[in-house]
Amino acid sequence: MQISRSEQKRRVKEIERLVAELVSLPAQIVNQAPTPEEFRQQVREATGLRGGARQRQIKYLTKLAQQFPLEALYDLISQHRGHALAAKKQMHELEFYRDALIEEALEQQERCRQTGEACEEQWPSQTISALQAEMPEVDPLALLRLASLFARTRNPRYSREIFRSLRSVQEMRQRSNRTSGK
Repeated sequence: MQISRSEQKRRVKEIERLVAELVSLPAQIVNQAPTPEEFRQQVREATGLRGGARQRQIKYLTKLAQQFPLEALYDLISQHRGHALAAKKQMHELEFYRDALIEEALEQQERCRQTGEACEEQWPSQTISALQAEMPEVDPLALLRLASLFARTRNPRYSREIFRSLRSVQEMRQRSNRTSGK
């Protein structure tokens, strides 16, 4: 599954927002961050900067932050600033998967039209494979069917239904994680 340049830029912006939140935290909380000491030192130094210097430092820290897992940083920010940033990130991930699935369905529809074959509701999908690797609870047949229906009719109802289905799986996973104490 190939990520477009626009999506890559959106993901970097999300990391930049994460780093900006991290920079705005007090030093004792930054010290708890599960990152290398050099990174934490750079974050502490950025708290004293203002204006353009602060923005440049945030961009530099964003580049450094891309080298290690960010989930622990999202958890740290969630503990001290609320869950809005993590929730927004999760929503963008679901939108990305929905859009990628719809794009695949549209490409499949176009291939069928060019070859004159009847389009089936099931095809080998890279997006579904990626989704199942991340969320094994998804129903691949239902998602493929909805994407196929969208490709045929262009009815936004099917796009919204794909998103709702992904969102429900995500919420179910979050509830099970909270009850198991993770």
